Amino acid sequence: MLPPLGTLRVFEAAARLASFSRAADELNVTHAAVSHQIRQLEEWFGRPLFLREKRGVRLASEAERLAEALSASFDRIAAEAESLRLRTKLEITVACIPSIATRWLIPALSDFLATHADIMVKVVYAIAEQRLRETGCDVLITLGADTSDGVQCTRLFSRVNKPVASPRYLERKGDLATVEQIAASDLLHDETIAHWQQWFTKVGISPSGTLKGPVFQDFNLLATAAIAGHGVALCPVEVCRREIKSGDLIVLSDISVLEKESYYLISKTSHQKAVSIFCEWFQEVVEPARE
Repeated sequence: MLPPLGTLRVFEAAARLASFSRAADELNVTHAAVSHQIRQLEEWFGRPLFLREKRGVRLASEAERLAEALSASFDRIAAEAESLRLRTKLEITVACIPSIATRWLIPALSDFLATHADIMVKVVYAIAEQRLRETGCDVLITLGADTSDGVQCTRLFSRVNKPVASPRYLERKGDLATVEQIAASDLLHDETIAHWQQWFTKVGISPSGTLKGPVFQDFNLLATAAIAGHGVALCPVEVCRREIKSGDLIVLSDISVLEKESYYLISKTSHQKAVSIFCEWFQEVVEPARE
């Protein structure tokens, strides 16, 4: 036969905190309510569970094992309840390349979570040209299409690259209105100098000697350097649309390279509802940037 369960919860809190007042605060009830519940439980057991002293209460030695058993039981119940709560939530893992994650996914993610509180989202790194099966994730946002069987691939926007620079760099170097002036500027490179070589070939200029300037392994590093005023970078204008709109970066020429490459949103053809909800939402997020 069990004693009244409500009294056990009050007893456990009072025993753990060694205070009726602190137990009342934790349980959001009055001190009188705690005292009443403890007296009710003591009547059920037929013995005092606490020793009333001038400075408060002290757990009776006969009740220590009961307090320990209840604390362990409530901890286990809480853990199982939390586990069940999490299992009932939908969870998806999104692999995203850093350039899109920092500019498009992460800034908007809080809105998605607020609207879809039942969906847990885990964001991990992806690399360019990766395939969905290589990530083990539910969603992949990357550069390059995935033509694998059983995969749904949606184009987000193009990788068109144009020369950009920050206002602070232009204040020092001038407007850089001609291709010759751009060629003479401080060039910043994204992983390779090949993109600038393509650009100069397209405009019909052959810079003397080897192209100079730092090469950045990660696009976010390149963009940070450009915004900081370190030089001129070839950047995907759709990815950097917000920086361009805000004036942190200024497009110096409409001549572009990498026009045939694009960024894609990739998922399995057959996927859970949460994946569909996320993919539809992210397409709406980037919609203004589509060409």
